[in-house]
Amino acid sequence: MKKILVTGTAGFIGMHTATRLLDRGDTVVGIDNLNDYYAVQLKQDRLSQLTGRSGFQFEKLSLEDRDGMAKLFESHRFDSVIHLAAQAGVRYSLTNPHAYVDANLVGFMNVLECCRHQQIGHLTYASSSSVYGANRKTPFSVDDRVDHPVSLYAATKKANELMAHTYSHLYGIPTTGLRFFTVYGPWGRPDMAMWIFTKAILAGQPIDVFNHGKMRRDFTFVADIVEGVIRINDTIPTAQPLTHGTDELQTSAPYRVYNIGNNQPVELMYLIETLEKALGRTAAKNMLPMQLGDVPATFADIDALQRDVGFRPSTPIEEGVQKFVDWYQKYHKY
Repeated sequence: MKKILVTGTAGFIGMHTATRLLDRGDTVVGIDNLNDYYAVQLKQDRLSQLTGRSGFQFEKLSLEDRDGMAKLFESHRFDSVIHLAAQAGVRYSLTNPHAYVDANLVGFMNVLECCRHQQIGHLTYASSSSVYGANRKTPFSVDDRVDHPVSLYAATKKANELMAHTYSHLYGIPTTGLRFFTVYGPWGRPDMAMWIFTKAILAGQPIDVFNHGKMRRDFTFVADIVEGVIRINDTIPTAQPLTHGTDELQTSAPYRVYNIGNNQPVELMYLIETLEKALGRTAAKNMLPMQLGDVPATFADIDALQRDVGFRPSTPIEEGVQKFVDWYQKYHKY
């Protein structure tokens, strides 16, 4: 049994991760600021799946609250930290950039400082496939250079990886960053395509299809993401030179970065067709050009994940979409 801090427990991935940890007998302390980026009720409903469970404790807290974060770490002896809280979303960063600086940079700095002073055994944190920008080499490998982000959100996630490496190098804190690829599933986010499309189709409203449906995404089911997160969190990186990869990953620090993706990119139009089949309805479509800050394709190379923790995501898009639709209709009482 371990005592693990999970940040963002009222969030999509955070709730599922905390649930799995509790299921296996760990003690989980969860924090979230319950902000109104999207419906607070959804966050509260997620949280209600955890509250009251043996081994779970929740505190409403913002990452930017330096004193509050310090008190949290001082009052608990965490074995590890799974940091999933962040200001998410690419398009929101175009109009609300300061929210990303506050949560993703200042907030992450506070997490690192707390891990340093309390000698946390392992910090596992969420990065994003967005760090690859408009990379045309596929699949995206952790050995690739990621120096040209195309959104502020992506830039903050790349900054997190650099900050984590600094703390691993200077203070010996084991850190692992996880580049998530388009996560979807039950209890998902209302700002994601899966939710937006489902809501519109059920309401008989047209959906906006960007890049004329030719975008490809490595859609990854949330249960696969959580399995990867927990396996990685249980695998503490050690301070030794790496013997694989390019110079970018040659570091003696206890630091790693992994992709977690389905390794099976799907064209946007196929996703829409799969949703239509699951819902039993046909969508009216507004075919539009690419949006600012978006990328044409994502595709995860997961060789390192499979090599180091023996896991590769495998949920087919058809199965994952059906599970999301079933949950969505139950949650909204269709």
